[in-house]
Amino acid sequence: MGGFFGVVSKSDALSDVFFGTDYHSHLGTKTGGMAAYSPNVGLQREIHNIKNTPFRTKFEKVFKEMEGNASIGCINDTDPQPLLIRSNLGSFAIATIGIINNKQQLIDKCLSASGGTFGAMTGGEVNSADLIAALMAQKTTFAEGIKYAQEQIEGTASILILTDKGTIIAARDKFGRLPIIIGKREDGYCAAFESFSFEKLGYEVCKELGPGETVEFDAETITQLNAPGKKKRICAFLWSYYGYPTSTYEGVNVEVMRNVNGAIIARNDAENGTLPQLDYVGGVPDSGTPHAIGYANQSHIPFARPFIKYTQTWLRSFMPTTQNDRNTVAKMKQVPVKDLIEGKDLLFVDDSIVRGTQLRETVEFLYSNGAKSVHMRSACPPLMFGCKYLNFSRATSDMELITRATIYELEGEEGLKHIDEYCDGSTERGKKMRQTICDKFHFASLEFQSLKGIIEAIGIDEDELCTYCWSGKE
Repeated sequence: MGGFFGVVSKSDALSDVFFGTDYHSHLGTKTGGMAAYSPNVGLQREIHNIKNTPFRTKFEKVFKEMEGNASIGCINDTDPQPLLIRSNLGSFAIATIGIINNKQQLIDKCLSASGGTFGAMTGGEVNSADLIAALMAQKTTFAEGIKYAQEQIEGTASILILTDKGTIIAARDKFGRLPIIIGKREDGYCAAFESFSFEKLGYEVCKELGPGETVEFDAETITQLNAPGKKKRICAFLWSYYGYPTSTYEGVNVEVMRNVNGAIIARNDAENGTLPQLDYVGGVPDSGTPHAIGYANQSHIPFARPFIKYTQTWLRSFMPTTQNDRNTVAKMKQVPVKDLIEGKDLLFVDDSIVRGTQLRETVEFLYSNGAKSVHMRSACPPLMFGCKYLNFSRATSDMELITRATIYELEGEEGLKHIDEYCDGSTERGKKMRQTICDKFHFASLEFQSLKGIIEAIGIDEDELCTYCWSGKE
């Protein structure tokens, strides 16, 4: 995944972009970059590897090395960005978020049409920003170029451009699967993925771009270049997991949604007769915690934190390349509170269950510290399809998902014809899948939030949400 932040100001913009980009660090762990423009120097750019060092540490010297009243920054899990580009549209810096599923076809198309070249990364890969810039250059204006590029791309592409005129162009992806929010302060405008990132800097929300909408702004004015489309499919998983708790998308705060979501899971358990006898309800930290608070409040079962994550020095658990390394890091971060574990019946709410490998380690850790029973609840429906729009999971095939693997184990190819039944915990197939996962991971019980329940928690019309990873519907 990734995130970006851009500012055009009447004063120096680097400080705001430094802090604003750093506030997107939860969205990516591979590379970070900043670009700036000043009339004296022109466009400048720096990119650093942030796998083992926070963004702010790598860019703390940027104030001595760059200058400008207009600047953009990005965090990225895939390609080093922003890139500096020179084309028929002028010179500019560009950062992108999303995934291009037909990347090779588009590269071949661009090369055959122009006979030109692309800069290659390690392994010969072409940077997504470079490809999008090449597609844009086939038109005569940024507005036309962005629209053309987004129409050609199968996947998702949100775009942030810093021009050689000192303006910023922000373009939300065609179906609005990711947010872009515009902020305003008396000395300028900004654009960001996470709204809290600029609110901490004194900006107020000015507008949220619609699907496919493109705007250009300087320090004083904002101009619409492309009007929003009618079809919106914002990612519902942003509220369940990826989004930062203090952010708001489409008028819905992430933390509030998670509390409501947990309450709905507890309500479902009570109505379905699956609410167990418990001593405590806890969340699998960090993003499972607010869901668990909602569950505890609704069920009137005490909330507790039977284990705490030690994050001061350990890397984020999904950063290491191999699954074994990720499991080791996740295990080392868990520090038990034995008084809240030993002899206790516990229920934990996790934001999602993908492969389940780390969750198995967590449950074994709890039992090894004396837990009497460990029940598990997923804050989202069963993940049945790998995301093809945002690249939020490292899973390379649907069969890496614990739900799909379990279905295949139970029925082979035939089972994949009955995914809807397996998603529904009231059906025989749904009960069998849940019990099989419980047996593998030593859960006392397992339930998933329903698709209906998570849509209720978000409070946005289902037709405006992307639920592909759960429903398979585009």
